[in-house]
Amino acid sequence: MDKIFKLKENGTTVKTEIIAGLTTFMTMAYIIALNPNLLTGFGAHGKALWNGVFLATCIASAIGMFVMAFLANKPFAMAPGMGLNSFFAFVVANIAGMAGISYLQSFQAALCIILIEGIIFVILSVLNIRDKIVNAIPLGVRYGISPAIGLMLMNIGLGSNAGIYSEKGCFFVMRDFFGALTAGFAKGNMGTGWEPMVLTVVTMFIGLFVIIALAHYGVKGAVIIGMLIASIIFWAGQAIFFKVNPFASLATASWLPPFADMADTTLFKFDFKTFANIGWFTSITLIITFCIIDMFDTIGTVVGTAAKANMLDKDGNMPQMKETLLADAVGTVAGAVTGTSTVTTFVESASGVEAGGRTGLTALTTGIIFLACMFIAPIAAIIPAAATSSALIYVGILMLGGLKKIDFEDISQTVPVFLMLLAMPISGSIGHGIGIALIAYTILKVCTGKAKDVSVLTYILSLIFLVKFFLAV
Repeated sequence: MDKIFKLKENGTTVKTEIIAGLTTFMTMAYIIALNPNLLTGFGAHGKALWNGVFLATCIASAIGMFVMAFLANKPFAMAPGMGLNSFFAFVVANIAGMAGISYLQSFQAALCIILIEGIIFVILSVLNIRDKIVNAIPLGVRYGISPAIGLMLMNIGLGSNAGIYSEKGCFFVMRDFFGALTAGFAKGNMGTGWEPMVLTVVTMFIGLFVIIALAHYGVKGAVIIGMLIASIIFWAGQAIFFKVNPFASLATASWLPPFADMADTTLFKFDFKTFANIGWFTSITLIITFCIIDMFDTIGTVVGTAAKANMLDKDGNMPQMKETLLADAVGTVAGAVTGTSTVTTFVESASGVEAGGRTGLTALTTGIIFLACMFIAPIAAIIPAAATSSALIYVGILMLGGLKKIDFEDISQTVPVFLMLLAMPISGSIGHGIGIALIAYTILKVCTGKAKDVSVLTYILSLIFLVKFFLAV
């Protein structure tokens, strides 16, 4: 293991890497069920398609992580990206409506977009063009990516991941549970949703404080232990207060992977004829849109997480960036082939890094568990969201420490980073946050008479994002 992953050189051990991989998996396990739900309208378009996307999620994610492990030797995990999957489902529905075809046929046509995007990224990665794009991001903005991702993680933990109340929003737990509403008034408005929300929030914060306490005393695996304790508390609360058996679903669960459904619906099911019929302008626009969002989401996640793991050099660059981005591209191609939307590097990788993950063994561990989930998905499904929220909030708080690298005396750094800190959690997109920061940086440099400090590629990237935001694509 040491020879393959250079464990001693990176100051880690097999045990630490495996724990880190398991920690990463537990924080992102939700994607295994959520991705097929989003891409199939929660099963509305047939159980066979849902099963196909479910298996594609497990297989494509694992393939991407195996490439990450052995080619780049980095602890980053991959899976179909949130946001990109929702956009993909929107595109599929629109194609089906415009062409008057079934959702399944439209889905197979849209997979052509993902395949082309993945091939483009493989070429760009091999030619080092994506690496050059990373280096074109100003150093101050690169330093700000990690804290911005930290806020985004906290928002996921305190928002969509933790919540059970129907009216969700940015940091909504802080708004609805700790906000202006009194407990009595809130209970009256939420009705039967109040008690479950109390259990969720209490579980989440107990898990968070357990993680903090264990980390303070240097306990290895503090994050995963905290998540397990939080899970036990949540399961006990369900049983005691709501008379719900949290393990009831295991009794009727199906444990055999539905490979036949995958072969019928998603595996190598590219409908190029239908894809060609949607029009060349629409096709090119969709491909470019997916490319832009995926590229900067990946770049932001990699740079931000690498900064947290002290993997960046003094110039803010990460060794093996080319291999890391190539692994991401291969994952996207694998996703298209098996039947899911763009596979990208997951921001939840930060939880594994915080647990000590420093090499590809972390990614390998997470990938193996993803494959195993084809057989044990019912177990992953009972991990409460509140437990994973504890880990996400904790890691998010730690990532805010990257702000100390920002030169707050330099307005051309402060303003772009400030806007990025706001944009990422609000938009839910790392790429959009970076885009706004690049535009702000470029405008500030020009307005302060320092236009020559901005590289040509940075001008081009800023212009691309301006066009993207203006056209709302």
